[in-house]
Amino acid sequence: MSAKNRKIVDVLNGKTISPPPLWLMRQAGRYLPEYRQTRAAAGSFLDLCYSPELATEVTLQPIRRYGFDAAILFSDILVIPDALERNVRFEEGHGPRLDPIDVDGILALKGDGVADHLKPVIEAVGRIRGALPEETALLGFCGAPWTVATYMIAGHGTPDQAPARLFAYREPRAFAHLLDVLAELSADYLVAQIDAGADAVQIFDSWAGVLGEREFADFAVRPVQKIIASVKARRPQAKVIAFAKGAGLLLKSYRQQTGADAIGLDWSVPLSFAADLQKDGPVQGNLDPMRVVAGGTALDEGIDAILQALGNGPLIFNLGHGITPQADPDNVTRLVARVRGAAR
Repeated sequence: MSAKNRKIVDVLNGKTISPPPLWLMRQAGRYLPEYRQTRAAAGSFLDLCYSPELATEVTLQPIRRYGFDAAILFSDILVIPDALERNVRFEEGHGPRLDPIDVDGILALKGDGVADHLKPVIEAVGRIRGALPEETALLGFCGAPWTVATYMIAGHGTPDQAPARLFAYREPRAFAHLLDVLAELSADYLVAQIDAGADAVQIFDSWAGVLGEREFADFAVRPVQKIIASVKARRPQAKVIAFAKGAGLLLKSYRQQTGADAIGLDWSVPLSFAADLQKDGPVQGNLDPMRVVAGGTALDEGIDAILQALGNGPLIFNLGHGITPQADPDNVTRLVARVRGAAR
């Protein structure tokens, strides 16, 4: 089977499929006991990301269990800052920590060793593609420059990313340079994933929702457009999903401005608005992850509402953000069965 016959690739080409193909953000994660076992054996979280064998194993775990229509490479959006020697580490109970970057640090960034640093990740992509069922798509990904920059500047995640916003206002040239560096390196990284076997890639802009209209254009749209243009210039058949969490009404022109083939929708996007966005092309989403935790009627009703509103157009069923560690694996089984039982 060629990539063009994989259901998610078909949707990314504009086809409507019933029932829609599905995968879940963070589908390989702490809610799965098999993941927790592999994670414990890996040592650190980054050791897991950089082990081609273990990254392949955890990527495949949810495919074995649920038979999703796509696997997504197990890695992290902060591997590029790690490759840039920003001392990325993951502290239990605190999340990612980095050495905060300043203007001098930004101007001194060198991308020379990034590709070599990320070779284990690219090796994992090839291994995963070789181990997946032929009908299952493989998705690669990167973090959007804005979101990655927020962690690099603050050194950790913050509720409203005030440190990055303030830095951008005070040091606009340095901040623009940082976004440009990250866009260039991210495009190279995505091309390498595509060459290794990824059928499509997703760009995660998890902190797009804290930006005002002008800042969204400058910090979210512009660098993502640069990434997509660079990827498609080199790999014209590449398919890209862009996910700008919390962007709301700013999503109205996001697809056209960035050149994305599909846009991911978080759970706060009204389904009526999502249906309007779908008129311009494929959408992905957007079940509230808390419905997967709740299970039962709450889960069923959320699934049904999305299928009713978006099931007659090009849709990739997904969550509106990553599945949470407290989700019951049996609720995911229920989700898959309900989506796949909804043929029209």
